[in-house]
Amino acid sequence: MANGKNGKKAKTRKKIIWAVVGGVIVLLILKSVVCGKKDPGIVVQTEKAARRDITQLVSATGIINPVYQVAITPEVTGEIVELPVKEGQRVKKNQLLIRIKPDSYVAQRDRAQANLESAQATLGIRKIEKDYIESNYKRTEELYRSGVTNRQELEKAQSDLAASIAQFEGQKALVQQAQAALKESSESLNKTAIYSPMDGTVSKLNVELGERVLGSGFSQGTDLMTVADLGKMEAIVDVDENDVVLVSIGDVARIELDAFRNVTYNGVVTQIANSAKTTAAGTQEEVVNFAIQIALEDFNAKVRPGMSCNADIEVETKNNVLTVPIQSVTARSEEEPGAQEPQSNGNVGFGKTAKKKAAKPKEVVFVVDQGVVAMRNVTIGISDNEHIEVTSGLKEGDEVVSGPYRAISSELKDKSKVRPETKAKEGKKAG
Repeated sequence: MANGKNGKKAKTRKKIIWAVVGGVIVLLILKSVVCGKKDPGIVVQTEKAARRDITQLVSATGIINPVYQVAITPEVTGEIVELPVKEGQRVKKNQLLIRIKPDSYVAQRDRAQANLESAQATLGIRKIEKDYIESNYKRTEELYRSGVTNRQELEKAQSDLAASIAQFEGQKALVQQAQAALKESSESLNKTAIYSPMDGTVSKLNVELGERVLGSGFSQGTDLMTVADLGKMEAIVDVDENDVVLVSIGDVARIELDAFRNVTYNGVVTQIANSAKTTAAGTQEEVVNFAIQIALEDFNAKVRPGMSCNADIEVETKNNVLTVPIQSVTARSEEEPGAQEPQSNGNVGFGKTAKKKAAKPKEVVFVVDQGVVAMRNVTIGISDNEHIEVTSGLKEGDEVVSGPYRAISSELKDKSKVRPETKAKEGKKAG
């Protein structure tokens, strides 16, 4: 009997143990299911809205060029017989740069001189003839008045005088023509010697001694060389048509050259192009830019024409304004029911049958409060490379989501749960 009772107690104890174990397992399963359904929230980075001084920039790329440079081309054709300068050489104004073989132009000048002398000699003869015929006409006119000669003799004298005057005037025109030809040939001879138009440096030399060059009478002529004043340089950058309206003469710029790392030069906007430069016109890649000239200040003597550069033009500055990280602002559009939208059958749909239309996107930021974000519409102002001004919709100290980009641009919605990471260092307030 005792053994039977002990066996029953053992079985009962086992049942109790298995029941407890089963209950624990059920509780663990239930806990895992409940915790699995709980939303852990989207991991984000945050930063507080703070007041700063902010400067709006317009960025552009371009090249460095001298402010003053002259491309030298010949006005006459011929062989280069003197080339006393080299590329990189400094030259003075009126210094000889190139001499073109003058022999043929000397011959043209001498021929024009001879033609002029011949025309002047003939003019002298025509003057003598005119004077003789004129005096003969006066005698005939006196005899006609005295009745010694008849009217026919007077008219003949008049005709001879008119013809003589015409020949004299025609010869005078030939003399003037010969003088013009001599002047032209003399100028052509003078143009065989080309002198520097300014003090500067031969920044580019495209020809060699003995080379034959074409004058500007043949299209644009040969590009001989470029003389530039390397003491005054400027950056010529292309600015997009949407940004050029923000730029003004006198705006300060910061310029960096690809050739010099970690070196920034100051500059001032001196000229804004009135005409656009369009590339890939008529295609999807069409780009419309305007050239802006920025005079460099205190630049390195090693700066050379043609170097690539990047420019940041300061177009507007505001002090002590409320700002957030520029990536915190995104555009979101809401679908609005289009009341009384026409259906395909021509009827007007209402309620669930009405079509929806996308509203105009609005700038928004996501403000974090106790692990939940609120999507707020904001009005923005100017921006720099890191921060953007907020004129309405936020107050100083609001904690806004600053990353990651995917969360801000698409994942976050109003009342989404978030898990902020270590907060970014807050910007210092304007002093």
